[in-house]
Amino acid sequence: MSARFSIAAAAAAAGLMFAAHGAPPHYRSSPERHKVAERDWGPWLGPFRAQLVPSLMQDFGERYIYAKADAAIGLPRPGELRVVFLGDSITDRWDLGHAFPGKPYVNRGIGSQVTAQMVLRFHQDVVALHPDAVVILAGVNDVQGVLQQDSEAQIEANYEAMADIADRHGIRPVFASILPVSTYPPGASAVNDERHPDELRRLNAWLRRFCATRGYQYADYYSVLVDTAGQMRRGLTDDGVHPLDAGYKLMAPVVDAAIGRTLRGPVRRAAPRR
Repeated sequence: MSARFSIAAAAAAAGLMFAAHGAPPHYRSSPERHKVAERDWGPWLGPFRAQLVPSLMQDFGERYIYAKADAAIGLPRPGELRVVFLGDSITDRWDLGHAFPGKPYVNRGIGSQVTAQMVLRFHQDVVALHPDAVVILAGVNDVQGVLQQDSEAQIEANYEAMADIADRHGIRPVFASILPVSTYPPGASAVNDERHPDELRRLNAWLRRFCATRGYQYADYYSVLVDTAGQMRRGLTDDGVHPLDAGYKLMAPVVDAAIGRTLRGPVRRAAPRR
C-alpha cells in the first residue's frame, strides 16, 4: 500500500467518523453556561419579571426610558449648577421639583433597577446632561436579586465604575446610603428575608469608607430614617421599602446639604490614561 493511499484512506475514515458523530468541536476558552431553574417570584414580582425580561434582553440598561428627555433637556444655563439624581424607584418616586423648588435637580430614577443597569446608562442619563454633580442611590434591588444576582464585591465594583466615569468627566459624585427596610407595614413581613438588612448595612459601611477615601460627600439617609430596632421608622413607609412623603422630607435636607458641600468643593478629574 502506498503512502498516498494510506493518507487518503485515513482521511476517508476520519470523514466517516465525523459524519457519524458530528463535526469536531470548535475551540472555546469559556466553560459551558449553567442552566438556571426559575424560582417562584410570587404573584406580583413573577408577572412583572416575566414582562420585563424580554425588554432587558434588548436594552439591559433601559436607556430608552429617558432617551427623549435627555435629548430635549439641553445644556445647563450659564450659572446653573445642575445635579442629576440617579437611582431606582426610591429616586423615581421622589418629586424633586416639589421637594427642592427652584433648584436644577434632574430626576433619572427607574424603578427596579440595579447598579449594573445604572453603569450602562450613566453616559446617557448623567454625563450627556453636563451636570456639576450626581447623586447616586442604588443597591437595595441588587441585594434582592430579582433582576441581577451579584456579590457585594460586584455591587461595590459597580459603585466604583460610576464614580470613575463621573471623575473622568468632571462630575462630582454624591453617594447616598441605602435606606433601611421595615417589616412593620401590613404585608411587609417578608421584606427582611428579601432585602437582607445586614447586607444593606455592610454596603453602607463600604460606601462611607469609599467616599472618605475618594473625598466624596456621603448623604446618610439611613441614620435619619432608622429606629432603634434597625428598621425604617413606623409611618415612613407603607410597603417596607419605599419612603412616604414623611420619609422624603427627612431625606431632603440630608442630600441638599451634601450637594451644597460638594458644589463648594473642587472638581476631581481622573488622570488621563496612558
